Amino acid sequence: MSKFIEGQDRSQGTLFPERLDDYVEEDSPVRVIDVFIDDLDISGLGFRTELAATGRPRYHPKTMLKLYVYGYLNQVQTSRRLEREAQRNVELMWLTGRLAPDFKTIADFRKDNPEAIRLVCREFVMLCKKLNLLSEKLVAIDGSKFKAVNSRDRNFTKAKMKRRLKDVASAIERYLAQLDETDQTEPPPDDAKTLQDKVAKLREEMARLKKLEVRMLEAPDQQLSLTDPDARSMNSRGTGVVGYNVQSAVDAKHHLIIAHEVSKVGNDRRQLAKMAKQAKAILDTKKLTVVADKGYYNGHEIRECEQNDIVAYVAKPKTSGNRARGQFDRSRFTYIKDDDQYECPAGERLMFRFERKEAGKQIRRYWSSACPACPIKAQCTTGDNRYLPLVVYDLDGPSSPPPALLCHVDLVGHVESIQRLRRSRVRSKLAELYGYLRHTVKFIAVRPSDGLTRGSTVNQALLNVVGFGAGSQQIFGCIIRGLLSSMHGWIGPSGKREQQDYYDCQWFH
Repeated sequence: MSKFIEGQDRSQGTLFPERLDDYVEEDSPVRVIDVFIDDLDISGLGFRTELAATGRPRYHPKTMLKLYVYGYLNQVQTSRRLEREAQRNVELMWLTGRLAPDFKTIADFRKDNPEAIRLVCREFVMLCKKLNLLSEKLVAIDGSKFKAVNSRDRNFTKAKMKRRLKDVASAIERYLAQLDETDQTEPPPDDAKTLQDKVAKLREEMARLKKLEVRMLEAPDQQLSLTDPDARSMNSRGTGVVGYNVQSAVDAKHHLIIAHEVSKVGNDRRQLAKMAKQAKAILDTKKLTVVADKGYYNGHEIRECEQNDIVAYVAKPKTSGNRARGQFDRSRFTYIKDDDQYECPAGERLMFRFERKEAGKQIRRYWSSACPACPIKAQCTTGDNRYLPLVVYDLDGPSSPPPALLCHVDLVGHVESIQRLRRSRVRSKLAELYGYLRHTVKFIAVRPSDGLTRGSTVNQALLNVVGFGAGSQQIFGCIIRGLLSSMHGWIGPSGKREQQDYYDCQWFH
């Protein structure tokens, strides 16, 4: 008697042959795939079902779907591996009825039916929702880099192209120098011919790269992939990879993927709102909470989520270099919403100066006139003042205007003359400035608490300034800031047109 467990004899006959169903456990996930696909109505999903005029009939879309879903569930992702598994895997034999499509048929099915497969994923999410498997309240969003079938050598960016052209040019120069050296030493003819052949091949490579450079520069993102045209070079865990950025929205209850999207952009800055809205639409809920890492932090994206009743929790990245230099970063400044001011670590207030549009964003600028005499200035900035910007994402105005002074200045055909205002003239007497503004500004709206109603004329406001009435400095500063916010630039002391931030408003306070 053997001490080891012995198997059955391969040649042993049986009275009743065993069935494939006997090899699949009753609680196997493959049975869930079979029931889900068989009960799925694919008539309106857009699968290609027309029969070919000649040759063998097609495989049924449900059979191919079962094969793909099983592959995704068991991390069998390539068409060639799926072909081998269909021939040897007992569960796949049971699932497909012993059908074994070749790898080309499997790949073509995915290529010809991308939108229909996406709709099948949506139907699965709706089934999970009916079974109460989704929380409908909290979703996590993240991205993964998927490597494409495109090597890094067959992907071209501007930096790569510049580097390769430089390498080829240096190789040509090196071989030409060797040719000159061989001409002087009179080597055997074969060596000279070999060097000439190398130079000719390098020149051909240079011409090929030049043609590829033209194609690369014509692309919208100035990238070119030869094997997989849609793949893009992107950073993945500190190294470069040519592939795709696959975005996923995952339910927090059972970690089921609710929505997914394939992007050619390597970063996640512009993906938050799109994925959150997709998840919200699929879950069919009025409000949704999403969480994401700091790679998704973008003010416009968070603002768009807020406008669609989506609460987004995103970690804010520490992008300032002040902390590394031993200076105060942005987090050390506290925003006082009631006064529309910032409070610095020294206890001083940074007041609102002006507002303008920069790179598609409405920016509000703040600084304090106490910076030059501050005892801890070296820990804050190396310039004359510490400037803080505040982004206003609603270009028509803040969604909830701060109670601080908000001005609206309407210029009456004198923009060019105002742009010629020199800094020395602005620093002149109040009476001279009053006479200038009196004929150029139509009206100004200030806070009612300053004794002026909305629509009060500049004459009324400046009378308070000249008479040194209550709050005169604030009103005067408000007028100038509103006036400057309407300019695109003016002539500085150097005689050149300057940007708005050239203007120094410290003297208003």
